[in-house]
Amino acid sequence: MSSLCLHAGAKIIEMEQLRGIATPEATPTWTPVAHDALVDSVKGALVSSGAEIVKEEHALYRDGARYFGLLHLGENTDGGNTVVGIRNSHDKTFPAGLSLGNHVFVCDNLSFSGDVVVRRKHTRFIGRDLDRLIYSAVGKLADLRQKQLVRFAAYKGRELCDIEAHDLIIRALLARVVSGEQVAKVVGEWRKPAHEDFAPRNVWSLFNDFTEVLKGTAPMAAVKRTMTLHGLLDAHCQLAV
Repeated sequence: MSSLCLHAGAKIIEMEQLRGIATPEATPTWTPVAHDALVDSVKGALVSSGAEIVKEEHALYRDGARYFGLLHLGENTDGGNTVVGIRNSHDKTFPAGLSLGNHVFVCDNLSFSGDVVVRRKHTRFIGRDLDRLIYSAVGKLADLRQKQLVRFAAYKGRELCDIEAHDLIIRALLARVVSGEQVAKVVGEWRKPAHEDFAPRNVWSLFNDFTEVLKGTAPMAAVKRTMTLHGLLDAHCQLAV
């Protein structure tokens, strides 16, 4: 579950519009990076790794001083999706950053999270270091996808009876994955799944019951709750991911 959240004033733009944003002049202690150059570097690293970019989201704030973006990659063999978040500033608000994984959140209120996060301040040698950091982060994508494959295979292979499912739902309530109001909805999904693929009585089914109910949750909260849910279900499957 990943999201580009814009509620502080940033506006969605096209990549071509991004290329029209001027980059401020450097100073002896500050070296800004062009927004489009940063995006191109990330794209280049992804393509070199064999990843396929299937969707892009780009946004600017404060007359182009701040950039936020998401690159959605092709579907994993497990049905999950990996996302890469990018942000950059020309007003010294935050460093150039890259977040990637299955749980990525980029917001114009400066929230920035992911399974892997790298940042680099706009200091003198950013041009030397940034590409290395980008390629290092992208190099971890294969490991993240493999871990997700192992996780979902474990979920699908662990059968659940109603008593176990109900216990996990209560534990999820106590861990604040869901609210008291949402518990009844998760139980309803467990008893009568919205999708036929989720009918088998296993941890995978229960996981999807939760994600179905969490669809209406605020993006940042949904990311955090999904990560907590993974911890709960991983432990039940005796899985170290």
